Amino acid sequence: MVSNESHTVSMIRKRFFLLVFLMAALIAGISAQSSQVMHYMALPQNHFINPALRSSNSLYIGLPVLSGTSLSVNNNFVDLSDILMKSRTGDSVISILNQGYDINNFLAKIKDRVLIEPNFATQLFTIGFGVGHDGFAFFDVTERMDGNLILPPELFQLVFNGNQQFLGKRINLSSLRGDMKYYREVGFGFSKNLTRKLRFGVKGKLLFGIAGFSIDNRSLGISVDNNYLMKFDADLTVNVSAPVKISLLPDHTLQSIDFDSDRFKSLSGIYDFFSGKGNMGLGLDAGATYDISDKLSVSASVTDLGFINWKKDVANLGVKGNFEFGGLDVSGVIDGTETFEDLGSAIGDSVKRAFQFTRTNNHYKDQLQNSLHLGVSYNLGKSLSLGMLSYHKIQNNQVHESLALSANLNLGNVFSSSVSYNFSSYQQNGLGLGMAFRTGIFQLYFLSDRIPLTWNRIKIDKTRTVLIPSNWNVVNVRLGLNLVFGDRKKKEDRPMMDVE
Repeated sequence: MVSNESHTVSMIRKRFFLLVFLMAALIAGISAQSSQVMHYMALPQNHFINPALRSSNSLYIGLPVLSGTSLSVNNNFVDLSDILMKSRTGDSVISILNQGYDINNFLAKIKDRVLIEPNFATQLFTIGFGVGHDGFAFFDVTERMDGNLILPPELFQLVFNGNQQFLGKRINLSSLRGDMKYYREVGFGFSKNLTRKLRFGVKGKLLFGIAGFSIDNRSLGISVDNNYLMKFDADLTVNVSAPVKISLLPDHTLQSIDFDSDRFKSLSGIYDFFSGKGNMGLGLDAGATYDISDKLSVSASVTDLGFINWKKDVANLGVKGNFEFGGLDVSGVIDGTETFEDLGSAIGDSVKRAFQFTRTNNHYKDQLQNSLHLGVSYNLGKSLSLGMLSYHKIQNNQVHESLALSANLNLGNVFSSSVSYNFSSYQQNGLGLGMAFRTGIFQLYFLSDRIPLTWNRIKIDKTRTVLIPSNWNVVNVRLGLNLVFGDRKKKEDRPMMDVE
């Protein structure tokens, strides 16, 4: 018989870890998904969505970091209101740690698979210039970090409602997936009118993998017997390409995973790691635009077709067979007598004792996160247009879709703006906003696809309140500074003169 006090402590432990996990899902990740609001703006960066799109300038140059840095967080199961919510009285805020929080209501919201996408991108250098009458060439170097994590919903049920509901059953965790890669993208692109109405663009990319991690999950499950003992059956491999040392004991249990700090004690070692020359890959972007009439045009593009071959510093840690896994005591973290570092060591020790591993050094291939964009634009006048842009991505047997409806204003080569409303299959709907200003040779821009529309005012004491978004599960921001020269549109609009 479990006492009420033990049950309360157990629930606090579970909710504490859920709070940490949810905050990590909301703020720890960074994403390189191209901003949809950027598509209809007069920005050099719009070729990241469709290489057939070209800058309104005759020449542009982007400097390291300043020209463009994108940051976003995507997940399909939690928003800020799930972590911090109004109390029943409505004058205070409670979190998942609070005993009044309905954990079952939260678990009911979790979809078939939990998706978390941490990514990052920043431009190290970019340049674009006109070639001939209607050609445009561009070159850019971009530092990217792409990630993807898929968790089965049964894991949350197991952690927060216990294993009693799974007695005599096998929990299928074969949908568990995960990968993270840090790489450099060097791309050269060119676009040109094939006919008066049809324009085509292509961008070839060399990829240099710096560090990578992936899980090849062929089979994974947990069986709970009548004595509440959990047994794992696993057939999976964890692939790593990074300066780490993995050591196994003679009985094939894990001895240690250590970071190879000696690699970074010299400039040659630092260069060797960050050059990524040992992990090469190829990529391709392709797109087109077609003017149906003077007012109506359509566009289509596919981006990030490609792969990276990981060959350097590769280790494959395989697990195959049946194993018993012991529980963990997290009460020390709750009462403050234990740190997260201590808890991490305890988890590591449990893994070492429970599983038997095999270690190899086989090369592996990792695919990029490719996507498809389809767009329609209708011109209301010379400077004002309406747009519709759809985004599709298929990854790990999951389809991600979003649709943006926008109103766009482009005042020559001086000011550009786009306001959109975004619908998504795995994100909260939201407002998108982009603005770009040019003064002299400087063009400053700011973009955000997910601005919360509804907010809650929460009372934190007798005199102070704070505003928090009521529904917010995505952060997507891009900002930068371009050096721009000339005005391509003025040259194109200049009337032809007959010379006798």
